[in-house]
Amino acid sequence: MKKNQDAERNNLALYLFHEGTNYKTYEYLGSHKLEQDGKEGVVFRTWAPNAAKISVVGEFNGWDEKKDPMERISEGGVWQCFIPDKVKEYDVYRYAVTTQDGELLMKADPYAYHYETRPSNASKFYSLDGYEWNDNAWYQYKAKHSHYTNPVNIYEVHAGSWRKFADGNPFSYEKFADELIPYVKEMGYTHIELMPMTEYPYDGSWGYQVTGYFAPTARYGDPKEFMRFVDRCHQAGISVIMDWVPAHFPRDIHGLAKFDGTCCYEYADPRKGEHKDWGTLVFDYGRNEVISFLISSAVFWLEKYHIDGIRCDAVASMLYLDYSRKDGEWVPNKYGGKENLEAVAFLQRLNESAFAVQPDVMMIAEESTSWPMVSKPTYAGGLGFNYKWNMGWMNDMLHYMSLDPLYRSFNHDNLTFSFFYAFSENFILPVSHDEVVHGKGSLINKMPGTVEQKFANTRAFLAYMMAHPGKKLNFMGNELGHFREWDEKRELDWDLLKYPFHDAFQKYFARLSLVYATEPALFDGEYNPDCFEWVASESCTEGVYAWLRKGRGQNLLCIMNTQDHAHKKFPLYLKFPCSAELVLDTEAAEWGGAHKGRRKLHFHTTDGGVYGRDYTLTVDLPAMGSFLLRLTPEAPNPDAARISANKAMAQKRRTARAKNSSK
Repeated sequence: MKKNQDAERNNLALYLFHEGTNYKTYEYLGSHKLEQDGKEGVVFRTWAPNAAKISVVGEFNGWDEKKDPMERISEGGVWQCFIPDKVKEYDVYRYAVTTQDGELLMKADPYAYHYETRPSNASKFYSLDGYEWNDNAWYQYKAKHSHYTNPVNIYEVHAGSWRKFADGNPFSYEKFADELIPYVKEMGYTHIELMPMTEYPYDGSWGYQVTGYFAPTARYGDPKEFMRFVDRCHQAGISVIMDWVPAHFPRDIHGLAKFDGTCCYEYADPRKGEHKDWGTLVFDYGRNEVISFLISSAVFWLEKYHIDGIRCDAVASMLYLDYSRKDGEWVPNKYGGKENLEAVAFLQRLNESAFAVQPDVMMIAEESTSWPMVSKPTYAGGLGFNYKWNMGWMNDMLHYMSLDPLYRSFNHDNLTFSFFYAFSENFILPVSHDEVVHGKGSLINKMPGTVEQKFANTRAFLAYMMAHPGKKLNFMGNELGHFREWDEKRELDWDLLKYPFHDAFQKYFARLSLVYATEPALFDGEYNPDCFEWVASESCTEGVYAWLRKGRGQNLLCIMNTQDHAHKKFPLYLKFPCSAELVLDTEAAEWGGAHKGRRKLHFHTTDGGVYGRDYTLTVDLPAMGSFLLRLTPEAPNPDAARISANKAMAQKRRTARAKNSSK
């Protein structure tokens, strides 16, 4: 009976795999413990539709391709071999694939859970059974606290270069957890986003050229040690997001490229199948087996490793057939357009599958174009992600902040434009690794002026970022005031904290994170336009911008002065009378700012205003500084409207007299 049931399950797994709807293919393909005919052993299965023959070779059979041949068990090209007794955990193996042309290819297992540490690249037999998770309390917490209406402050981390051992080797998963988790808590981050942890051969790719879609990289330890890392994050109340790369894969001979001598995983037509910019290959999103492979990979990390979110890399490159291609170098779709309809359908199925496994998952698109409805559900015609990186905001703001204050007034729209589309998608505001490499300069070194001015500009920018609608992401080192560009071969310059400016800046970042986490107005209505209101957006010559954030009955006034001179008694006009309490001053002395003496902590509106805003809040704004003020409404003065009207009429008369006198 059991044998028949097993056969039925296997037949169903095969059928669904070839149909493109087996989203747990990792349970069938790859290498797994199995009892067959009363013997304990390991079954190996792989997909190679055009291979002439395949065998399993490894330490257990002396790498002899004749000893353990595989049998083709489906017309679609799945091969199988059962090896009793001799395969042990951590044993190294490959598939010896003979092509139709007689060429012998030594391939790693695409579904392996573990690999050799680079520069070696063979697969290792490994069982994921036996790890006991201790994060039930975390899942209970997540069920009651939606990430949509709660703070999301993401720390983007490259595991190999955050910190290193004294001998220059990267931290193990265990050491990484020991050091990173308390630091993340201290700095006020809520989420860790790991640059790709899937196995990859070349350090310089930072993990974005993947060869092992079901294996955490062996650079830092074995799979269960990575499980423990995620588990410990959850026990500390930290979500884990992982970069995932469904857009392309490398040409390495041991990997997916021409797996059986033909294009299995990639498009055969180089006009669709090659990323010339990156020297990589593009997945064939129209092939059912590839769909099963990729969606299974995403589901695998959610299910087996309890990952809380997946950031899909390079989505724009998937959506457009002409991405980074000249005329004549791409093939239009069946309607004559440039949209990759197969990739669109894949992304929709991917997201539907992820939410079916984990309803509160964060599916994040790195999408840099104006493709509509990226973060809208598939039933409404969207791609089905629930978040999108706001690359436009990032590029505009970093350009604006890099300008000498003298020229900022001529680039007014760089700062304000993002507010006009801020609610069209569920955005994450990133200052990512891509912005601090390849000659772009570190975050602080993008800023103009003296060292003091660079720090002042950066503090003001980060306050603006926290006050802007959308979730937040900062790359490691930004919180240190890192002057050097990021280099994956070196750890961060932690010695900078010996210097007062950097020490104060790090403390400022922690304080800013705390403000974001404890002021509901900054996160509760991030995607609701009713929770945002401009107060001053046209003061481009003064360089002053102010807006209200609203949430859970609270109002927070956010003010930014982008000029290198202070503004005394600057008027801001509000619709209601209120008192204002200073929540954050980016120029406070404790952060290394210019305010050395006592600061005014409380403000009150006065009657009179303009344009239907009947109340005035007057503040002294520091040069290149930002204020966050918590507003408490007060009882209105019944004469306020009359006073404002009289002031408006007086101003009108003065304007008329000035015009008459000039004639």
